[in-house]
Amino acid sequence: MIRTVVPADSPLLVPLAEQTGVFKPLEIKALREVLDDYHAGNEALGHRAIAATRGDQVLGFAYYAPATMTDRTWYLWWIAVAKSAQAKGVGSEMLRFAEEEIRARRGRMLLVETSSLPHYELTRRFYIKHGYTQAAVLADFYAAGDDMVVFGKRFDG
Repeated sequence: MIRTVVPADSPLLVPLAEQTGVFKPLEIKALREVLDDYHAGNEALGHRAIAATRGDQVLGFAYYAPATMTDRTWYLWWIAVAKSAQAKGVGSEMLRFAEEEIRARRGRMLLVETSSLPHYELTRRFYIKHGYTQAAVLADFYAAGDDMVVFGKRFDG
């Protein structure tokens, strides 16, 4: 089941992201701030945080929002699946849910950025598998030798 994230989820989501082994400590710190800001008012501004659950167990989460100063472009800021639930369709389910919701809000495009480092290869393949195209590479963006790879998917034909 996909549902909206509630404040009581935050203590679960941060360790879930941390335990994937993909996110850097700085990103985990940022996640705490993003979730706090979401519950403090960003939800009212159109930001969305969703959780994938089975029973009362949270298996993953995604966070997406309209990109400011654009015409209906959205940005997927976070998507993470618990290690024990990876490669079982949870990420795909959340991504489809986000895409459907963005379409329903007349969004015309969803962008996502990720790293070029080898341990993000599965992440890049995930987006390609779901119809995303590589839109840009910003060399050395995160650090020397760690490029930002931007993927996009259009919804307006």
